[in-house]
This record gives sequence, structure tokens and C-alpha cells, in this order.
Amino acid sequence: MRYQLYYWPDIQGRGEFVRLALEEAGADYVDVARRPRGRGVAAMMKLISARRAARPPYAPPFLKAGKLVVAQTALILFYLGPRLKLAPSDEAGRLWAHQLQLTVSDLVVEIHDTHHPISGWLYFEEQRPAARRRTKDFWRYRVPKFLGYFERVLQRNGGKYLVGRRLSYVDLSLFQIVEGLRYAFPRRMKRFEKKIPGLVALHGRVAKRPRIAAYLASKRRIPFSQWGIYRYFRELDG
Repeated sequence: MRYQLYYWPDIQGRGEFVRLALEEAGADYVDVARRPRGRGVAAMMKLISARRAARPPYAPPFLKAGKLVVAQTALILFYLGPRLKLAPSDEAGRLWAHQLQLTVSDLVVEIHDTHHPISGWLYFEEQRPAARRRTKDFWRYRVPKFLGYFERVLQRNGGKYLVGRRLSYVDLSLFQIVEGLRYAFPRRMKRFEKKIPGLVALHGRVAKRPRIAAYLASKRRIPFSQWGIYRYFRELDG
């Protein structure tokens, strides 16, 4: 199976959680929208706006596998997990992994809304006071709740993986969460990491996996920037 991933070509965003799974598994895939001369973006938008499509995706990311089209990051990973050997073989385990990934999706929204708490259509400069307030609450209440929860899940599972006894797509997603928070909030994250030693160690182990290390060093890995989920604003990194 050759998978086709559809996501914006210039940002990591939500598509990066899918890319990490495909890269770790050594899957045969093409990042469609990154095709030259904008042809891939045109193909992506054509699928979204197809009027005759019975099941059109709402927005990227979405994955095409043969004639099947699967949208929403958590659902894409739920579909790919067993096929890439990145999910438990039993139903209870697969559902547990999916539950955790849905919680990751909730956290992603919270992270994005630190810099755009009012509207994604407004510039950061147009909502700066609200962003400062949102970020303060985010680090006081939401980060300890979310990352503290994942830290407990990790420790109760033996401390090496979040699900089962081998790497899953959830571990890859938590790697990306830690990586992104380090970019967007380097000072705050440095202070907070002592409270989540297990997740920090997990991040380090994932980064050293041969395929992930090769991917991170390659041009396929889109750099962090001032677009997408993780954005660095010095005034928010108190």
C-alpha cells in the first residue's frame, strides 16, 4: 500500500503526528501537497471541495489509502496503527491508544489557543492581552493537568511506553508535544520538565530511534515556524 498524505506543505501542524507514524514504520507514502509548483495543494483542495464526493473530508490532514479516504488526525492514526504495527493487537488496547490520542488532540487545541485565544482570523498583535492571559492560565492549570495525566499513564505502564510493551503512535505524538512546547515556550518548558521526567525520557528515546532520527535530520521534516500550532512569542514565554 502506498499512502497519500494530504496536509499543508509549509507547516508541521496536525499532519506531523501522521508523518511521524509513517516515518517510524518506514511506510511507502507521498506528502501530496509538497509536490512542486503547487500541484499538490491544488489536488488537496480539489478533494475537499468535490461536490459529488459521498464522504468529503472537512479539512486536512486526511489520508488516502487506495479508494479509502480517512480524515481527522486521531482517526487516521487509529486506522494506520494496526497496519503499521504501531498499535496493540487487541481491541481494548487499540481503543485505549485511540482514547489517549483524542486527549492529545484536545491538548493541541489548547496549545494553539495560547497565541490565538480569540480568533484564528486575527493576527497575534490584535489579541495580545488575551493571549498573555490565556498563556498564563494554560501553564498554571492546563499543562500540569494534561502532561501530568500522560506522565501518570506512562509510569503506570512501566515507564517506557504509554500503551502496551512496545512503541505506539501515542508515544510518537507525545514526542511531538514535548518538541513543540520546547520550541514555543523554551523557558517555561525548561522549568516544567522536572515534573515530567518520564515524558522527557520518552522524548529522548523516540528522538534516537533510527528512522525518526533520520527523518528529523532530513528535509522531509518541516522546521518549526511562526505558523501552525507552535509559535514562539517572547512575551508569552515568561
